[in-house]
Amino acid sequence: MIVFNKTKNLQIASKVLKADSFQSRLFGLIARKSMSPEEGLWLKPCAMIHTCFMNFPIDAVFLGADLEALKICPDLKPWRFSPWVRGAKSALELAPGRLSGLLEEGDFLEILFEKVSQ
Repeated sequence: MIVFNKTKNLQIASKVLKADSFQSRLFGLIARKSMSPEEGLWLKPCAMIHTCFMNFPIDAVFLGADLEALKICPDLKPWRFSPWVRGAKSALELAPGRLSGLLEEGDFLEILFEKVSQ
């Protein structure tokens, strides 16, 4: 999937995976050693995240039902918990520093599902 900032007309990430089951949300990025700037994980539903057992910090943004950026948590280090974000329906986890200059609270995102060629 591709995540795009509609407000600023900027691409945020082009290699985003969706975690929408209990297990995929629970384990998230735990097994990873790092993330490239174009990678991300979209957790749905999600109003709070943790970085327990992770090997690197992340940037996180919590999104409302309309994909408005409600809360940005930059550089969330391992073994930390984000705040619980009222109204959040999903969260996007990205490489550390990725959101700097690309997204502000109040911006609206768009998630584009890539077409599979037949």
